[in-house]
Amino acid sequence: MDYHIRKSRPDEIEILKAITVESFGGVSVDHLLEQKLGVLGGHDWKWRKARHIDADLAANDEGTFVAESGGQVVGYITTVVDVPAGKGRIPNLAVTAAARGHGIGRALIEHALDSFRQQKLAFAMIETMETNPVGQTLYPSCGFVEVARQIHFACRL
Repeated sequence: MDYHIRKSRPDEIEILKAITVESFGGVSVDHLLEQKLGVLGGHDWKWRKARHIDADLAANDEGTFVAESGGQVVGYITTVVDVPAGKGRIPNLAVTAAARGHGIGRALIEHALDSFRQQKLAFAMIETMETNPVGQTLYPSCGFVEVARQIHFACRL
């Protein structure tokens, strides 16, 4: 599959949200929360997870990159930087089901890491859920090492 990576455009927000919803079933805190407690606050997990794109863009609108193939966005990565701390963070990475297995996720990660290096950051962070075996394999193969595990707790109010 031929593709190229570029900065996202404002008119692609809804596309990024659709890819998010398609990609994060079973591998997001929002979905797992809903499985345990049901629909909360009148909104399902897809609505909550899609809003992460808005937050990522608000934090660093210059740091969202898309993979495009045949004129269609087939994946994206968001980044947030903390220059004084020397830290780059990748909050969200997703590739459409039809485009998986072609190295697009890895290429998006490398693009983000290159961006962090150009900004002279010292380290990068990414996280994944225990239910995401792809992330648990891909991220270490891109040079990330596991540094901690976190347990999420929730209760209905």
